[in-house]
Amino acid sequence: MNNRIKFYQSIKFKIALVFALILLVTLEIVGAVFVRQLEHQNLATFKNQIQLQTYVTNSLTTQLSSADETKANGRIKTILNDSDSGNTAQIQVIDNKGTIRGTNQINNQAIVGQKTTDDNVKNAIYNGKKFEKTTYDSSTGARYYTMISPLIKSSNNNSTVVGVVYTRANLDSVYDSINSITLIYLFAASIAIILGLLISIVISRAITRPIEEMKKQTIRIARGDYSGQVHVYGNDELGQLASAVNNLSVRVEESHESTESERRRLDSVLANMTDGVLATDRRGNVIIINETAASFLDLDENQAMGKSILDVLDIRKDYSLRDLLEKPDELILDFSSEDHSLVLHAHFSLIQRESGFISGLVCVLRDITEQQRIDQDRKQFVSNVSHELRTPLTSVRSYIEALSDGAWKDPKLAPKFLKVTQDETDRMIRMINDLLTLSRMDSGTQKMEVELVNINELFNYVLNRFDMILKKEDHPEKTYTIKRYFTKRDLWVDLDTDRFTQVLDNLMNNAIKYSPDGGVITCRLYETRNKVILSVSDQGLGIPRKDIPHIFDRFYRVDKARSRQQGGSGLGLAISKETVEALHGQIWAESVEGKGSTFYIALPYEPVEEEDLWDEV
Repeated sequence: MNNRIKFYQSIKFKIALVFALILLVTLEIVGAVFVRQLEHQNLATFKNQIQLQTYVTNSLTTQLSSADETKANGRIKTILNDSDSGNTAQIQVIDNKGTIRGTNQINNQAIVGQKTTDDNVKNAIYNGKKFEKTTYDSSTGARYYTMISPLIKSSNNNSTVVGVVYTRANLDSVYDSINSITLIYLFAASIAIILGLLISIVISRAITRPIEEMKKQTIRIARGDYSGQVHVYGNDELGQLASAVNNLSVRVEESHESTESERRRLDSVLANMTDGVLATDRRGNVIIINETAASFLDLDENQAMGKSILDVLDIRKDYSLRDLLEKPDELILDFSSEDHSLVLHAHFSLIQRESGFISGLVCVLRDITEQQRIDQDRKQFVSNVSHELRTPLTSVRSYIEALSDGAWKDPKLAPKFLKVTQDETDRMIRMINDLLTLSRMDSGTQKMEVELVNINELFNYVLNRFDMILKKEDHPEKTYTIKRYFTKRDLWVDLDTDRFTQVLDNLMNNAIKYSPDGGVITCRLYETRNKVILSVSDQGLGIPRKDIPHIFDRFYRVDKARSRQQGGSGLGLAISKETVEALHGQIWAESVEGKGSTFYIALPYEPVEEEDLWDEV
């Protein structure tokens, strides 16, 4: 948060500015009224000063009424000269014919006897009304006041205009006085504004100081620092506000500590949950998602925040937000792909206040991929076991029924029927033994007797045994040749001899079963940097590409009819895989249809010198 603001943006400046503006407007209004009133009074006084006295106007009226114009003009001049003491105004006496009869201007006596050209004078004579006018001379910049007063003679209730008095006075002295007083007022007002501004700054600082401290404290609270306290300067509104801020700081600290504790507890719970958790607001947008849920959905936590839960779970086509809010249900979501299996169980629940207002939704995701696989495997296993046991049992029952019906009396058929019954019984016993072996491996009760074994010798031993079987049989079903490509270096590996011999026997038996007559079985043994690799290759029909990933599954057969005919249980490769993996190794197959198959076994290996074998002796 930026706690530095410009001075003109501060409340201190605004308070001072408002105070100064109020003072300025007040002084402007007062000044305008004062100057206006001063101008009015000075003009009124000036007009009274230049206006002729009543006895003067009466004398002038009498002289204008006189028949002796020359004598009257002399008397008018005398009257004007007597009344012009200290008067700077220009005065003219004009009769009702428009003739100038006298003037107070000594240097302008030549106009006496001339006709006036002033229309205002003519109008005053004609109307008999007083005329006043203020004019401005742009050439000299002077202001003039003009007054035309009619001279009226009354006789026998009749009034006659005998002439007018034309007065023209310069107003510069009046306005100079007004301007001087105005300048004095403006100077005093400026001083008052400056002093008022300084006072307003002091007052605003006194007002804003506690506000500034409260601002700093709130900024510290926002940053998580609750140590400071605001100084209380008084018991006024600002003092009460400062106390409230201090109390708020304590309450916020307590609430923050409680909230932070709950948040850490919630984060710890969410982070360590094996289930995925999503929480939304009332609009269905994700506001909380833990790492497990993000991992399930293959999303970044920030990427999922703010998105609709319908889009995050990819269920918008089948469900709406109203469906989830009104009828929270449990869904099974399948996110499996070609190379990855993922099945999630989604449980929805509402975030609801005591008032009943729904403020959000919580979704708990549980990975049930393994459970689904186990259920599927269990169903498939039960189905396969039932099928595999039912076939030989049905065969045995059929032959026994035939023997019971009298076939035992036939010396040719009875031995054949008994031989088939014995073979089918042996096959069921082998199958049950294999099932027991797998069961013990699954439960972990199958113990591995691991010892350091020379795998060269062990592999040769197994292959020699198959060669001996071929030599002892006078009429073998098929002939085959075993080729060996072994490293000359002795390789010592930690093995359970019996279990691993069973694995090799199984691979060799499969190679012999599915090899054509006269085929070659190639066995290889070599080492890499940290592994020993064994391989068994045949020249049989091969395995289709689609079946290769499943050949190590229990009861899985590529050619079921042929495998069952040859006495296979469908469990040999499954047992081999479990055994190799128990030895921390790997087993896999490669095959091309029509060209044969190759099975590989990789076991962990650490090179050991022969003399090191006796170190512990």
